[in-house]
Amino acid sequence: MDGKITIKYLQNYIKSKDYEPELKQQYFLKLAEEVGELARAIHKDLPANSSDDIKGTIDEEIWDVIYYTLAIANCYDIDVEQVIPKKEAINNKKYNNGRIVFEENR
Repeated sequence: MDGKITIKYLQNYIKSKDYEPELKQQYFLKLAEEVGELARAIHKDLPANSSDDIKGTIDEEIWDVIYYTLAIANCYDIDVEQVIPKKEAINNKKYNNGRIVFEENR
């Protein structure tokens, strides 16, 4: 492995270990809970002190938010890697930000 993790890999990884589309509302409730925990960690300014000790930190809560976001995407068969460039095109048009170009296949 080259040390890089793609969104596609993460979606497949999460789907292989935690895929129950009938629980999509519970995944959403977990996402909301994790966003609250992230807000608390940010409010308390709790970054990880080391790369190995992330318990209760912003680092840990960011992953939890990503995890449940991708679990929800899996429930709806959404390929997030396909959605990102489409949404970025909408954002760039809406906010007229042509200074930085989103590069696909990166």
